[in-house]
Amino acid sequence: MILNFTLYKKLLILFLFVFLNVSLFSQEISPSKIDTISLIAVGDIMMGTDFPRNLLPPNNGRNLLKGVEHILMSADITFGNLEGVLLDGGIPRKECKDTTTCYIFRTPTRYAENLKNSGFDVMSLSNNHSNDFGDTGRVTSRKALTDYGIKYAGIKDEIVFLNIKNKRIGVIAFSISEDCYSILDISKAQDEIRKLNSLCDITIVSFHGGAEGEDTKHVAGENEIMFEEDRGNVLVFARAVVDAGADIVIGHGPHVPRAIELYKDRLIAYSLGNFCTYRGFSILDSRGIAPIIKINFDDTGKFINGEIISAKQLRPGGTVLDKKNRALKLITKLTNEDFPGTNLLIDSSGYFERKKTK
Repeated sequence: MILNFTLYKKLLILFLFVFLNVSLFSQEISPSKIDTISLIAVGDIMMGTDFPRNLLPPNNGRNLLKGVEHILMSADITFGNLEGVLLDGGIPRKECKDTTTCYIFRTPTRYAENLKNSGFDVMSLSNNHSNDFGDTGRVTSRKALTDYGIKYAGIKDEIVFLNIKNKRIGVIAFSISEDCYSILDISKAQDEIRKLNSLCDITIVSFHGGAEGEDTKHVAGENEIMFEEDRGNVLVFARAVVDAGADIVIGHGPHVPRAIELYKDRLIAYSLGNFCTYRGFSILDSRGIAPIIKINFDDTGKFINGEIISAKQLRPGGTVLDKKNRALKLITKLTNEDFPGTNLLIDSSGYFERKKTK
């Protein structure tokens, strides 16, 4: 009996030893929780211009984004495209003969505060209006943003880095404009992405390209021409930079929303249209639709899920949420038409994710 009791104790001790060690070992090898990083991106922003005519909003534009700022502030990174320059005074690069058809935009530098107060972290300065006032406008735009703690992308040889949840995130912007990284030289663009990848954990690419207007909502899959100017093949460009290592690609330029695509587990938004364009821009039809896209991705840049939030522009009220969900409906429709068999599932609430495989 004593022998059996002694044997029982030994077996119990052995069992506890094995169990505890297995438990400890399991805790040691279990993977650490992966942080989700969120990005909110919107399209073109031009908060009013005082050239060639005074088309500035009341109250220095402070109310333009009040209806959506709670959403803009809800992500780790908030990004938009700044059309025109932030400049007080100054002479444009090109002559403006007819002030009714002259598309040159000069927003006072103090308006940068509106972007900061609405939650923007990074702005692209790479577009066809960033050089409206030459080097002077580019310099003052950069300074105005910097003064309010907003980073900028799009100047050649200047890369934006953000540190989010112990990850280094690089942002680079492309367009057809002078002194910017070019959307037209795809091979060189890929080289720039590879170089950036060596310096950061996650790479975000912005591009300003494609033709403009109500009839340009579809991703053409070919070089798009506007005003006898090559605006690039945005499909080829976007996929090429993902092939080179880009993790998220955000497009703007056509002034209308376009489709989204999941390519190699990386999200591409081909155009986010106009977001806050106070006068000087048409907001008729799809040009007044102002999508907000929220993208959640893991610490390697891989897409997890996202949300399309529908907003619209009112004049003179600014950008507000759209109860009719027109941005969501349009982007869903365009995605299904331009990418038949898409591997993205977009539901009626705006939530989207990769389709489950059977």
